[in-house]
Amino acid sequence: MTALTVYPAIDLKDGQCVRLRRGDMDQATIYSSDPAAQARAWQAAGFAWLHVVDLNGAFAGKPVNEAAVAAILGAVEVPVQLGGGIRDMAGIEAWLSAGIRRVILGSAAVKQPALVREACRTFPGRIVVGIDARDGYVATEGWAENSTTRAIDLALSFEDAGVAAIVYTDIGRDGMLTGLNLAETVALAERLVTPVIASGGVGGLNDLAALRQSAIGTRIEGVIVGRALYDGRVNPAAALALFAA
Repeated sequence: MTALTVYPAIDLKDGQCVRLRRGDMDQATIYSSDPAAQARAWQAAGFAWLHVVDLNGAFAGKPVNEAAVAAILGAVEVPVQLGGGIRDMAGIEAWLSAGIRRVILGSAAVKQPALVREACRTFPGRIVVGIDARDGYVATEGWAENSTTRAIDLALSFEDAGVAAIVYTDIGRDGMLTGLNLAETVALAERLVTPVIASGGVGGLNDLAALRQSAIGTRIEGVIVGRALYDGRVNPAAALALFAA
């Protein structure tokens, strides 16, 4: 099978690396006060990409942790994808010009679908749509608001837009170490041509092994791992070996 990509998550809150439980900003565990050092550590461990989220920005609707993101970009050579608070073309262009490889649009994908299409046309291969789902429906504004849009409908609406990938996160599992929502993730990937990145709930190597098996024949191309990496429940070398082709 095709090799899958493991994306270590660097979630930024007040300039620090944290992990939330189910997206609750009041349930943040601080893992590092030096995001650049953490980024270097994940690069040194062998990861080929970094997944960075400006949590404050997601709630504020505008970038907040710019200094931390800039420090990360200055510290590593591996490509970085960034989401959180990016809501207009100026912001997208600024981050891509600063060295971000791919920009993730979440709330904007629901509320400004035309922006996603314009961005994909202007920056082909560099726009990712983040779909954060609660009980099958999309949540926005840092997961604080629920929409009436089904996750699958939102994903299908961008099939012809040229989106590089879709990050599908089950909010109820994120940060809980209870395992990915494989059924929903696989069901989504089977309906799409756009590659899917699984997210939310990885608790150990067994969850990654289950994903690897489930991903066969689908468009699932990778997985985001956060708390399980920071807690030592997932060994980087073992995860990378498991997902190697």
